Amino acid sequence: MEIKKDMTIGELLEKAPEKADVLLEAGMHCLGCPASQGETIEEACAVHGIDVDEIIKELNK
Repeated sequence: MEIKKDMTIGELLEKAPEKADVLLEAGMHCLGCPASQGETIEEACAVHGIDVDEIIKELNK
């Protein structure tokens, strides 16, 4: 499965729960928050000041 920046956090965690560690290590500690479930990876990166392209590269390894 290719992970893209328009995928929601909820969708990512449902399809690839093992990828949560990548997000946590990047500083996204609110993965269980109901609001984050509908947020895209790109939106979450913008809120946390994280480079979305770097996260996507890490998530697709």
